[in-house]
Amino acid sequence: MTALLTVDNLVVDYGTGRPAVDGVSLTLAPGETLGLVGESGSGKSSIARAVMGLQDFSGSIRFEDHELRGLRARSFRELRPRLQMIFQDPYATLDPRMTVGAQIAEPLVTHRIVDRAEVRPMVASLLERVGLPGEVAARYPHQFSGGQRQRIAIARAVGLSPRLIVCDEPTSALDVSVQAQVLDLLEELQRDQGQAYLFIAHNLGIVRRMCHRVAVMYLGRVVETGPVDEVFDNPQHPYTKALLDAVLDPDPASRHAVSKVRADLTSPIDLVEGTP
Repeated sequence: MTALLTVDNLVVDYGTGRPAVDGVSLTLAPGETLGLVGESGSGKSSIARAVMGLQDFSGSIRFEDHELRGLRARSFRELRPRLQMIFQDPYATLDPRMTVGAQIAEPLVTHRIVDRAEVRPMVASLLERVGLPGEVAARYPHQFSGGQRQRIAIARAVGLSPRLIVCDEPTSALDVSVQAQVLDLLEELQRDQGQAYLFIAHNLGIVRRMCHRVAVMYLGRVVETGPVDEVFDNPQHPYTKALLDAVLDPDPASRHAVSKVRADLTSPIDLVEGTP
């Protein structure tokens, strides 16, 4: 199967002495969910921003048949309906001065997805698709809970029928019960519409539930990748083992395992993907 997204030798460097992303290569197939895991600062969100055209990079990112590096703004706008993102913070995602209906409608009009006469019923349909009544389109973001705002953000993204949605910690700011509802919604949308997800998360339980494959990141590099059950049940890299032990072991002292491994893996030779 031809890859939907191919990342090859990606480097994102903020000029701080160590690249935030250092030679990462990944592939994502149509309809697949690839999880990116690793501690804060490992480079996950930098990859997301590079894929979305929000961050300069070197190396190669190909989406469908398009090389994104050096792509002109107009050409990137033409791709935008097929490449969407759901951000971490549902409170910062929406413009407080606009009704939620106007915010869902804006990309539909901008990208000419529907005629203007069809926008209002389309917005109502999208809201209902994510479990909200269509009449809430006239309300403003402050009138909604965090979980409801994230549903609105999802409605805005899926309205363009994207082939890939980058999910950057989409449930981390939500209560556990609301997290489950949003994850159910994302799974349902993938079944019905076939989107691929690049799914970034700290919560390994969520990654195991949502993802077909997983890539483990440490210091800007991928140290292990494979089918999610295979990686979680039989981790090969010591950093992956430490991450899993810190989550699965009820002993709080085990949380220090990640710090110990981090101290032991300062040499680039230890970061080669799949190193045992």
